[in-house]
Amino acid sequence: MKKELKTGMTFEFTQVINENKTVPYIFPEIEETHVMPRVLATGFMIGLFELACVRALKEYLDWPNEMTVGTYVNFSHLAATPPGFDVTVRCRLDKIEGKKLTFYIEADDGVDKISEGTHIRYIINEKGFNKQVEEKKQKLKL
Repeated sequence: MKKELKTGMTFEFTQVINENKTVPYIFPEIEETHVMPRVLATGFMIGLFELACVRALKEYLDWPNEMTVGTYVNFSHLAATPPGFDVTVRCRLDKIEGKKLTFYIEADDGVDKISEGTHIRYIINEKGFNKQVEEKKQKLKL
């Protein structure tokens, strides 16, 4: 780590929602998604929250040798967000337990609060993590 992480640190991140982040694009090979509403998909929303945490932590880590991976999400999805809207994500680091980091996150689209909840991430060593992934792939010979 470069700097000491402290509970209470906050980060804000805004991202425009493009058409390709709506429900029909989350698994386009699955037929049912083709007729689903063109609003921000919950899966993409969670990805946006994860990336907000990544950006919040980046200056504290020896990036890219150290990074974080998400291990737990507990979010509501309160309102639909059409493409073209800006989503603002606010995250706060609430707890540090060794390499385990717990965030509170809330987001709005300029009209409605769209989500709130918690997210846990772990600090990892990129090389060690990728080595474990490769070893796992070898078990199925992928």
